Parts: sequence; structure tokens; C-alpha cells
Amino acid sequence: MSTTEIEQAQFTKINDEDDDISPIEQVRMTVSNDDDPTLPVWTFRMWFLGLISVVLLSFLNTFFSYRTEPLTVTMISVQVATLPIGKFMARVLPTRKFRIGKKEFSLNPGPFNMKEHVLISILANCGGGGTAYAISIIDIIRAFYDRKISFFASWLLVTTTQVLGYGWAGIMRKLVVEPAQMWWPSSVAQVSLFRALHEKDDGHGLSRGKFFVMALICSFTWYLVPGYLFGTLTTISWVCWIFPNSVTAHQIGSGSNGLGLGSFALDWNTIVAFLGSPLITPLSATLNIMVGYILLIYMVMPICYWGFNVYNAKTFPIYSSHLFTVQGSEYDVKSIVNKKFELDMEEYQKQGHINLSMFFAVSYGIGFAGIASTLSHVAIFNGREIYQQWSSRSGKEDIHTRLMKKYKDIPNWWFHAMLIISFALALVLVIFMKDEIQLPWWALIFAASFALIFTPFISVIQATTNQSPGLNVISEYLIGLVYPGKPIANVCFKTYGYISMQQAVFFLNDFKLGHYMKIPPRSMFIVQVCILTYHFTSQVNNINHERK
Repeated sequence: MSTTEIEQAQFTKINDEDDDISPIEQVRMTVSNDDDPTLPVWTFRMWFLGLISVVLLSFLNTFFSYRTEPLTVTMISVQVATLPIGKFMARVLPTRKFRIGKKEFSLNPGPFNMKEHVLISILANCGGGGTAYAISIIDIIRAFYDRKISFFASWLLVTTTQVLGYGWAGIMRKLVVEPAQMWWPSSVAQVSLFRALHEKDDGHGLSRGKFFVMALICSFTWYLVPGYLFGTLTTISWVCWIFPNSVTAHQIGSGSNGLGLGSFALDWNTIVAFLGSPLITPLSATLNIMVGYILLIYMVMPICYWGFNVYNAKTFPIYSSHLFTVQGSEYDVKSIVNKKFELDMEEYQKQGHINLSMFFAVSYGIGFAGIASTLSHVAIFNGREIYQQWSSRSGKEDIHTRLMKKYKDIPNWWFHAMLIISFALALVLVIFMKDEIQLPWWALIFAASFALIFTPFISVIQATTNQSPGLNVISEYLIGLVYPGKPIANVCFKTYGYISMQQAVFFLNDFKLGHYMKIPPRSMFIVQVCILTYHFTSQVNNINHERK
């Protein structure tokens, strides 16, 4: 062999090794490069545990969502609880095989495997991971305005707002799921947990499973202290303790109703509510958040409030989400809406303009700036990669994408059909039941187009920083400009424009988890679609029974 041939062989070997190495260090350290396509996923255990989890999470999360401080049962609870149950079922269920036509199946095809566990968790997260946002619209109509909305209209509203984004999420997998640079930190964290629960260590030192159990027990034990026994530990404001009668001291030092200068927390949930889990969010994103927080809280807010008294800020609390009259009293929103669900201009003029606290007003402004910066940031730093991926000019695939090629992919027409059907049902809602939700057909098209345009940009931000800018502020502002005086139409537009985008990002995150764990794509699709339909129907049923 000549020298040139040897060099060429070495170069090819290096390239092959590079293809097996993800460009993201966290992925290289966490996600396995191996796959066993023979592991069963559509098992009786998966469906049984998954459906039970969906029913329990759907009921619990809907029931507790009406609390002032709602309790949410998350996917992690299902991951931990179903593991011993799945292993127990693998021991006791009969291994006898049954034949249906040409296919055989068994209640117990072997040991409880990781892919089953992943599908159970995704199924539970998809169906019971939280309360549908559109449920709040039904609550507003029935509880706040004392009006009726039919079950069919409620069902269409909840289902279409949640499922609409799923249609274009599947179409965008090529952009934000297959590329190795789109690594989705939260999915990597889930992969780490699954591997810790299932894989055996080399026997040296403390195993990952034991470490997880120890951390779980310690964190649960400690949470009882700030969560139930001594709530003051949630935010400790020593400035307020020193000056208990000073309004200014409370405005500066309070961690819950002020700027929080000098206050600190011993409750992990306080940190998570602020920036998400710092164990998942990349350091660069965390530092950006901290810099923005310091600029907002310790520079912009004092200047606007005490320096220039912007919008008569001193008349209102420095930190509040409530609405106020010009005198500083709480605004009676219900009185300015007439019996037709429209703004009553006479009553509105009597109460005067709506006023916000300074923090609320500045936060709204930052929300607009955040959306604009999302577009520019992704266009500048990721625009070329997105274009190459979309136009298939960049043919390089990492090891995980190549391993997923072994499975039958989901045809795009499945997602197209789902998108068309959900959009058609939404049109039925806004055309034939407009009196119940006020939203005109053109506003639905506007909202869906708006969400579709922003989905790839926000998905890229979520996939690289674990932060997701919202469209809630700008969407309600836009419909308020073009279709004013219609409160129900406003929240419906906001839901179609914001939640459909958020749901698309949510499903793309699940697709990436399935991508890392080598779950057959068609199995994920069918499981998600079946459970979505059940979950949202059950939530609407729960509300109707409660109101009765």
C-alpha cells in the first residue's frame, strides 16, 4: 500500500470516528451511541402503565390547577413510580403467546426495557403533564362572566388549540430534531435519568441509581420544610425584618412583592420558577438571564419608579400583576364588559384608563423586545444552518440520526392530514359557533400563521438554551389593535397564536427525546395522537361536571 493510500485510509477512519461523536459535549457524555432495535415497545405493560398514568395525572393536575398555588405532578414522578411496577409486571405476567392473524403477541415479552419506560413517560407527559391552556377560557366564560358554552364548542376549542401545533411540529423535525446542534438540554437530562434507572454501573464507587435515590430522598425531605412546615424559607427578606414598618424597605427588599435586594431563598422551586433548572440550562444562558435580571431589577426599575416616576408609578405597587385605576385602587374589570361579551365604553370611561404596576409594564416591554431579538438572533447565528438543513445541502448526519434511519419514518402526509383536520375543525368552531367565542375566521388564520412563522425560531432557542420566549404578550396586543373590545376573542386569539406554537415546541422536545432513546417514530406518533384526544376530552368533561 502506498503512502497516499495509507493517509487516505487514516483520513477516512478519522472522519468515521468524528461522525460517531456528537459536536455537543453534554450529548457525548450522556446519550448512548448504541441501539437494540429488537426491544419491544408496544407492549401490554406500556399501554397499561401509560394509560393509568395519563388518567391519574390528568385528574390530579386539572383538580389542583384551581388552587392559588397549584400542585403539578410531572413526568419525573411517572418515571420513578412506573419503574418498579414495570419490573414487577415483567416477573409475574404470563409469558404465553397469543396469535391474532399472522402476528403473535405476549403479555410479557421479556424484561421491562428502557424503551417501554420512555414511551410510558412520553405518553403520560403528553396526556397528563399539565392542564390545557384553553381550559382557562372556559373557566372565564362560565365562572367569571356567568355565561354558558356548549360541550362541543369547549371540546373543539381545547383540542384544536393543543393539536394544531402538532401538525407543523412533525414537519419541522428536519430543522430542529435531526441536526446534532439542536441538542435540547431538557431531553438530555431525561436521557441521563433513564440511563441511571436502567443501566448497571461498573461496580466501582457509588452507582448512578443509588445516587439518584439518595438525592430524591434528601430533596423530598427538605422540601417538606419550606413547602409545608416553614414557608418563610421560600424567600428570606432580611431587609424587611430589620425595617418591618417601612414601605420603601419592603419595596426594595421583599423577594415576593418587591425587588428582592438582599433576599435569598432556600427553596429549590424558587430558583426553578425564575430560570428553569440550572442543572439543565446551559451556563451561557444562565449568565445571560442573570445579567438581564440585574439590569432590569437594580437599574431600570429604580430609575423608572423613584427617578422619573414613569406613568405615575409611585401611585401603584412596584411589583404586582393586578390592574389599577388612576387613583391606585384595584380595577373592576367585570363591570366594563357588557352582556354581549363586549367592552362597555361608558363604564370604561367612568373608571378611566387601566394602569399597570411598573414591573408589569416594563416586563411587557421586554416581552416585545424578546420576540424581536429572537428573530434577529436565530437569523444571524443559525440562519445558514437552518437554510442548509431545509434545502438538504448539508448531508452530514450524526450517529443518532443514522441509527434512527433503521426505523420506518413518519410520512409527512400524516402530519399534513392532522394539521388540515385540526385547522378545519377550528374553522368549524369560529364560523358556526362564533357567538360563543367571538373569534372571526380571519383572526384564526392570522393567529395560526403567526404561530407557524415563529415556531422554528423559538424552537431553535429552546433547543440550544432551554429557554422559550412566549408569544402571549404580542399576540394579545395584536388582536387588541385589529379587533378591539372583544375579551373572549382576545384570549381565543392568544391561545391559537401562543399555545399552538408552545405545543409544537413541546412535541419537538418529545421527538428529540425519542430520537436520543431510539424510539420508533411511528410508535411515538400513534401513542401521542391517541392520548391527546382522550386527555383534552376528559378535561372538558371534568370542568362541565364541576360547574354543574
